[in-house]
Amino acid sequence: RLHLVTWNVGTASPPPDVTSLLQLDSLGPTMDMYVIGLQEVNSRITNFLSDLAFDDPWSIFFMTVLSPLGYIKLSSVRMQGLLLLVFVKHVHLPFIRDIHTHYTRTGLYGYWGNKGGVTIRMSLYGHTMCFMNCHLPAHMENTEQRLDDFEKILEMQFEGENIPSTLDHDVLFWFGDLNFRIADYGIHFVRESINNKRYNLLWEKDQLNMAKKKEAFLQEFTEGPLQFKPTYKFDLYSDVYDTSEKKRKPAWTDRILWRVKNLCQHTSREGEFSEEEQPISVTLDNYISHMSYGISDHKPVTGTFGLELKPLLSDPLVTLNPEGEWSAERDVLINYSAVPEFPSSAWDWIGLFKVTFRHANDYVTYAWVEDDEISSNKDSKQVYMSTAEIPDMGGEFLLCYYSNNLQSIVGISQPFQIHPNRTRTEKGLTQEENRWIQKPDNLQSHDEF
Repeated sequence: RLHLVTWNVGTASPPPDVTSLLQLDSLGPTMDMYVIGLQEVNSRITNFLSDLAFDDPWSIFFMTVLSPLGYIKLSSVRMQGLLLLVFVKHVHLPFIRDIHTHYTRTGLYGYWGNKGGVTIRMSLYGHTMCFMNCHLPAHMENTEQRLDDFEKILEMQFEGENIPSTLDHDVLFWFGDLNFRIADYGIHFVRESINNKRYNLLWEKDQLNMAKKKEAFLQEFTEGPLQFKPTYKFDLYSDVYDTSEKKRKPAWTDRILWRVKNLCQHTSREGEFSEEEQPISVTLDNYISHMSYGISDHKPVTGTFGLELKPLLSDPLVTLNPEGEWSAERDVLINYSAVPEFPSSAWDWIGLFKVTFRHANDYVTYAWVEDDEISSNKDSKQVYMSTAEIPDMGGEFLLCYYSNNLQSIVGISQPFQIHPNRTRTEKGLTQEENRWIQKPDNLQSHDEF
């Protein structure tokens, strides 16, 4: 289950609550993956420079919400106001590989990043997935420019790298503030149709729907029905359309589309396809806007999808677990084994993480797999971790194996308990020691250093 968010946040700070936006109050099964695409994140030069050195407020906000629920920030990419975040449940980490990010500027003839696209691609259980968050040119008359920019973004992502082009991925999600407007109809007819919930009267004059009928490369993209109010443009903190002097015409600027590569090939070759032949299928469960959020003149839009995959990978590259019971009073051992084809490196490491860790660098401590190895045989290896590195307070933790060659976590243990150091805890810890033990909660990102 994949939950995808697109939201032009209009340089605002995060809202106090995103429970409904992320469907956290849903009675159904929990999500496996969250993909969050934001546009117009505050990118004044001072903000942008500080965000390059530290995690930006939106990333911190979503990590704070999702990490206690068992999600890790898998990857992110930022280009000025464009931000794309991917969160996944821990259980999927060993089966997600080949993660790469890219961005393409299209503002000021390609020299400025206020418009363009940011992309994260990966292999998920052996299937290639690509997520593309775009902010295309504004204004009614710029339809052709929007289409030209989107084609340019498609062509330039990962160009010259040893990575499939965007359209060669098994599944491509395209979303963002695409800025397509409602043509021809006047503002009164548009608003009257919206007030009467007769959205279907406006669909045929939606510029993206019109372009899909003419442009072959767009016809391969699928979108759910627009059965929600146009999401632009609202007065702040209201559900009232623009009352300023400009009185902008409402439009469905914020969209989510997807493209399944095998589906395109089957339909073009044979005119029809069999579901049984599909190694991957995408089902849209709901496609809605969220009117209660008023920090911006756009309303956020979400799509909840079911991805059915025939796993091409079923075993993790590395399996690892703690040896025996762990206590903060003594040195400990980690057992791990790797599949024969695993491309190990001297720079691989095993991290000890709190169960609510936020991202791969949010470890409490780590051991180098080669430098700290103490035994090895054909079936498994053992790595040593000093008691001095183990948090005295103990608690619930897990182990992750990080591959330097693959730049990702390729193995994760089940959660386990570390017993506290009774001698130290009975004596009471100094204020400085307490601050250090709580480091992962206090720091937003190891990258700050």
